[in-house]
Amino acid sequence: MPRVSPSCLRVRPRTPTSDASAGRSDNAEARFRASLRAYGRNATSFQLLERDFQIWFDPSDQVRAGAAPAAVAYVDTGRAWMAGGEPLAARDDIAEVAARFVAAARGAGRRAAFFATDGQLADAPGFARLLLGEQPIWDPTQWDDTLASSRSLRAQLRRARNKGVEVRQLTADEVQDGSAMRLELDALVRRWQATRAMADMGFLVSVQPFGDAAERLLFVAEVQDRPVALLSMAPVYARHGWLFEDLLRDTTAPNGTSELLVDAGMRAAAAIGCQWATLGLAPLSGEVSPWLVRIRWWATPFFNFQGLRAFKAKLHPQSWEPLWLAYPAQHSPMRTLLDSLSAFAGGSMFGFGWRTLRRGPRPVLIAMTLLLVPWTAVLALLQSPRWFPSVRTHVMWVVFDVLLLIGLAALVRRWRDWLGVALAAAVTLDATLSTWQAAWWYAPRATGVIDHLLMVLACAGPFLAAVVLWGTVARNRLLRAVTRP
Repeated sequence: MPRVSPSCLRVRPRTPTSDASAGRSDNAEARFRASLRAYGRNATSFQLLERDFQIWFDPSDQVRAGAAPAAVAYVDTGRAWMAGGEPLAARDDIAEVAARFVAAARGAGRRAAFFATDGQLADAPGFARLLLGEQPIWDPTQWDDTLASSRSLRAQLRRARNKGVEVRQLTADEVQDGSAMRLELDALVRRWQATRAMADMGFLVSVQPFGDAAERLLFVAEVQDRPVALLSMAPVYARHGWLFEDLLRDTTAPNGTSELLVDAGMRAAAAIGCQWATLGLAPLSGEVSPWLVRIRWWATPFFNFQGLRAFKAKLHPQSWEPLWLAYPAQHSPMRTLLDSLSAFAGGSMFGFGWRTLRRGPRPVLIAMTLLLVPWTAVLALLQSPRWFPSVRTHVMWVVFDVLLLIGLAALVRRWRDWLGVALAAAVTLDATLSTWQAAWWYAPRATGVIDHLLMVLACAGPFLAAVVLWGTVARNRLLRAVTRP
């Protein structure tokens, strides 16, 4: 690929240290930015400036006068140092720098690995690799040819324009904290996040579209002057290219809005002579291992892996580039993958699961409805004198669960806010009464493991159901907040 002048990336004057990385000293920040500009080749390299990351500088690199220091940006999960991409170093030094980083992590009582590398480190001696997926690659200067060859893509662009969608490029001043546009875009980001089934994640998928805004290309899609979608592009310095990092769409955005933003981004990159661009990793796509295929299948209700891959594919990239998880060969691939998941989860998988549960994701609501069927059957078959103060109490609980099952099935089919609130309140009351009845009636009569297990389920089930339902109510209310803040 022909190299392009780095001037195609410096489209705006650079600002001083951003608030995203304000925790670093000015000297460390300046040194790291020099490393990033000299060696930032991975698509996600610009994201290493975000607040999640700590910086390790290669101590042996200090003797090289005039060269940018070698560095690794990583998050500490408590058990591992998970690096974002390959070390920032000269290509011939990457493996040696990585080995020293692994040794430094071992000295700190941590494992180490490198997430989303593009092959240089993954092929190095002493390291093993696990395919994570693929990222699509475009040459923006050939975007017109891409459009000419895709009738469906052109139709999507026309559809959005016919619905009144207009795209314009934003300046860094427009997205400063407290500005009118920034307030509207922050509200759009919150609404977009509310549509996600999983809790907000960190590491390389943290949503920080305005960090170092002067270095980015920013575009907003508007309908009647109201923002309905946002595109934030980050520079990939050593490739003289761009990552389409954040593409966020409101639920009210007309079909074709995302494609219209990509079109604007490709044209802007082509206009300044850049010949490399990517929309980033399509996780678990390509020839991944069979057990990752199974993980993809189980996780699909929470994240649409195939849908993301299909969206990127319909934009007709020129090629697909594999991305790897590189790790010391003596380490377990499963344990290393769990380390990377902990990095995305913010350190605690349990905490991430609890935050996801509190959002009331639709897959959990569906599972809760299905599980209520066998639970109601078991409840109906229990012996009244042993488990309930009276036959009437037994019948009332069974009738309550049947009505709850009917209500949940109606919510799964179509959400109604009043019904969601009513069921959440009813289940909260259920949790309270079940706990009281367990303490007063169940506990003195429970004798074996099965008895105690049923008692725990009778109390924990309504409590968790209440958490899910109240979370669903809150998230759906946020989704309806589509007017200007």
